[in-house]
Amino acid sequence: MTAATETRTPDAAPALRGLYFVRFGFAVVWAGLLALTASDLGVAAGVLLVVYPLFDVAAAVVDARTTRARELLLNIVISSAAAIGLVFAATSGIPSVLRVWGAWAVLAGVVQLVVALRRRGLGGQWPMILSGGISVLAGGSFIAMASQAGASLTSLAGYATIGGIFFLVSAIRLGRTAKS
Repeated sequence: MTAATETRTPDAAPALRGLYFVRFGFAVVWAGLLALTASDLGVAAGVLLVVYPLFDVAAAVVDARTTRARELLLNIVISSAAAIGLVFAATSGIPSVLRVWGAWAVLAGVVQLVVALRRRGLGGQWPMILSGGISVLAGGSFIAMASQAGASLTSLAGYATIGGIFFLVSAIRLGRTAKS
């Protein structure tokens, strides 16, 4: 069975819908907390930076168990590596954080794009396709920002908020597809 057909299990759409609502809520709360602490790279901001990819790992595990999308195993590895990288980057400064976050956004965005393209038959995946593509572009911009004077973490809060909105829209669309 291919990943495309594996994700068409009867429980996939409702389970993904619930997961996407949770991801939206987490992203918005996380972004708000980061915006409050982003003025410097203190302990609170450092913890938040590591928590985000760890949450992504947990969400990918839930998703992979529900849909059996094997590509998500790669996302689990990428996000785990990002969390470890961010532990070290946070001790080196904002430019290092932006480089690690940017690399993670690019790689995870590619995986998200592939998974969403394979899930088109479920419905509600166009927001995820767009989100994956935007993540790749945003990741490149974070890497570029790292070499600029006055680089800050506030752009990461915006990135998380936009990603959360895409999860919300996809969850809503999945609900409409399930009722059709």
